[in-house]
Amino acid sequence: MKLFFSVGEPSGDLHGANLIRAINCRQPACEYVGFGGERMADAGARLLYPLANLSVMGFRRIADHFATFLKLLRMADSFFRRHRPDAVILVDYPGFNWWVAKRAHRLGIPVVYFVPPQIWAWAGWRVGKMRRTVDHVLCTLPFEQDWFTARGVNATYIGHPYFDELQHQPLDQAFLAAQRAKPGQVVALLPGSRTQEVTENLPVFMKVAARVHQHCPEARFLVASFNEKQRQLAQSSFADSSLPVETHCARTPEIIALARACLSVSGSVGLELLHRGLPSVVHYKVDRTKKLLAPLVLKVKWISIVNLLANEELLPEFLTATDESGPISEHLIRWLTDSNAHTEMTRRLGDLRRLVAQPGACDRAADYVLTRVIKQSKTRAA
Repeated sequence: MKLFFSVGEPSGDLHGANLIRAINCRQPACEYVGFGGERMADAGARLLYPLANLSVMGFRRIADHFATFLKLLRMADSFFRRHRPDAVILVDYPGFNWWVAKRAHRLGIPVVYFVPPQIWAWAGWRVGKMRRTVDHVLCTLPFEQDWFTARGVNATYIGHPYFDELQHQPLDQAFLAAQRAKPGQVVALLPGSRTQEVTENLPVFMKVAARVHQHCPEARFLVASFNEKQRQLAQSSFADSSLPVETHCARTPEIIALARACLSVSGSVGLELLHRGLPSVVHYKVDRTKKLLAPLVLKVKWISIVNLLANEELLPEFLTATDESGPISEHLIRWLTDSNAHTEMTRRLGDLRRLVAQPGACDRAADYVLTRVIKQSKTRAA
């Protein structure tokens, strides 16, 4: 059996790798090929291109890599025609993956969207593409199944695969011990996994850190960077300040575990914040045009996945084109100085975690792929 994966982001690389391992436990002879990252390669996938390392967003950035995407699309189409996989599995990354789905569907290859894009939030009109080119949507959020089903899409809720990873996530105990030996409360700064996100959000994060330190001189700040390039970017940004800031690469779980409060961009890391019950402020910088268009495009009240799961603004969030470092700082300062406020937030996060953070999504996805999807593929071939 042969499965083709198309994954274009670091978080998708993680989910793709865990799904490969879950399938491999059930079907050891399966072959995995496609686009992804290092984690998928370590899990046994043969990468035709490390697309997860590219991880671009926004029209301008995508346009800059148009030739690359066109080349990869032709590569996928050629593979489909020559080797005909039993199914194509897409992980998030809308835009490019729509085209991959279209090519596979045209050839009669079953298409599965594992961790589908949140089109219900910002592009509901794209559900037509999903209905035309995707055979199965494996939903990660509880309300998605009803939303897709009502619009004629074959959808099944399996839970979020990130909770599978968090359940067994190892922490570097030596790093934790070394940090806990230092004085002061830790504030986690999570500026994102894409360099574009880091560049756009880091200036506000720096202002917030300065404000918090002014009111809480004992506080210190740990910046979690996705890769060394981003760590150096953060380090150079804070170089001229006298703030107690450390920048670390590949230490996000440990930094979250150490922190009393957090400032983070919006993204899947919100699930990790929920898992750890860490009081957090969510910030996402956009330009003025996007901010003006947001009410017309966004179809949900909140951008944070935690708030979407809670169906309320549990974590304070700021989707903004202006400097909101003042209000953001007030939330962090309160959690650092008011034990009752901190305890109440951790309690509410704990209640939500017990309600929605159920592991086993990758096992359920693997069972679905190996039964319904492969059965469909064999039926079509016959």
